[in-house]
Amino acid sequence: MDTGPPDLATQVERLARFVACARWEQISAEAREQLKLRVLDSLGVAIGALDAEPVAMVREQVREFGGAPLATLIGAGRSAPDRAALYNGALVRYLDFNDSFLAPGETCHPSDNLAPVLAACEYAHADGRTLLSALAIAYQVQTCLCEVAPVRAKGFDHTTQGAYAVAAGVARALGLDEQRTANAIAIAGTSLNALRVTRTGALSHWKGLAYPATAFAATHAAFLAMRGVTGPREVFEGNKGFMQAIAGPFEIDWQHEDLESVRRTILKRYNAEIHSQSAIEALLELRGEHNLDAANVQQIELDTFQVAFDIIGGGEEGDKHRVSCKEEADHSLPYLLAVALLDGQVLPEQYVPERILAEDVQQLLRRVKVHPDPELSRRFPEEHSARVRLRLRDGSVLEREQHDYEGFHTRPMTWDIVAGKFDRLAAPHLESGARARIRDAVGDLDSLQVDELTRLLATPVTPARKETP
Repeated sequence: MDTGPPDLATQVERLARFVACARWEQISAEAREQLKLRVLDSLGVAIGALDAEPVAMVREQVREFGGAPLATLIGAGRSAPDRAALYNGALVRYLDFNDSFLAPGETCHPSDNLAPVLAACEYAHADGRTLLSALAIAYQVQTCLCEVAPVRAKGFDHTTQGAYAVAAGVARALGLDEQRTANAIAIAGTSLNALRVTRTGALSHWKGLAYPATAFAATHAAFLAMRGVTGPREVFEGNKGFMQAIAGPFEIDWQHEDLESVRRTILKRYNAEIHSQSAIEALLELRGEHNLDAANVQQIELDTFQVAFDIIGGGEEGDKHRVSCKEEADHSLPYLLAVALLDGQVLPEQYVPERILAEDVQQLLRRVKVHPDPELSRRFPEEHSARVRLRLRDGSVLEREQHDYEGFHTRPMTWDIVAGKFDRLAAPHLESGARARIRDAVGDLDSLQVDELTRLLATPVTPARKETP
């Protein structure tokens, strides 16, 4: 996308021009459809998390602290836009079932940006095209920064790049000019550099709340910029700025960036960390083909790529055989493979405390061996390869190798598949008519006002409304 001559002094000013000049017409038809799929997928995941304990804690705090009723809390009334970004972001993120983007040195979840962008659009009474455009911008900013300026190896979390994405998306949703947009991004980027310990060792609730907290603060920053508060324009390249302090030198030619990165993101079929998807699918295929009883399996072995081993296989981010809570379970390849073999699925039901602590899965996960494979690592991220071997008690060995999964670029999910996932997750909380109205609104989002969607999301959720999917 050509945003004019590169005549601005700093990188954040050039980024701000990209944000302010971006238009709906520059998004391809395919990217528009993929954005709608991400919105529907994220809303299903969010509604499915309404009963989650940490979400209830956030909801209690938002209600006690209050806030002008300017934006919708999904199923929970209204509050200020920054608090809606926090609460709805916690819903989108908690299950760890939303989309992912994988660069060689970084993983992120760009749909984490939906909550802040939605809140800002509702505040501004924007239309659906503005929402989708602002979301496309947030996707572009986050994925570009993850590719050229990864921070995980330096000890920082991917929410660090997310601060720039949230501020950019919210600024676009609010219709800020270039100067205020630059200030919004600069304030957020300067303020929100999070530590990777969030996702290493013994995991906590903060794994699912770290990005919502970033969204809260970056949304607040954008509103301050809207009122004229300024930020450091050399946030990227300045003395003790992002490059010098954390990322190292890089350059992004925002003048020639497009709004298509959503097409390179991945949707999840299984409720598990993204690097596990091919391994889970391979194991479940073996289980189905051979009608396996987990009692007949002596050991599960997995060869995978280095990044998967490091993050969820027991490599640099800690032992994954000690699993006692949901946050540890969905980031543990031993747990995920064990529960998949036992239950034949990996969905929210596999993360209730009694399932995690059950003796059968705890014993089996200790017999899961994960190894990094140099050849599979070489193919990453173009392929997400997994080689699963099941050693049976009778001495026989079953093996399957595959290089992608449903939801990956090579096998993208269709609208019907995503709608089915939405229905399954939302059914315990919304009756079929309400679900259909939300699905239809997302499908027609480019011809609606954002208020028309948020009114549907505001529907109170009560036990009397629950039904079987």
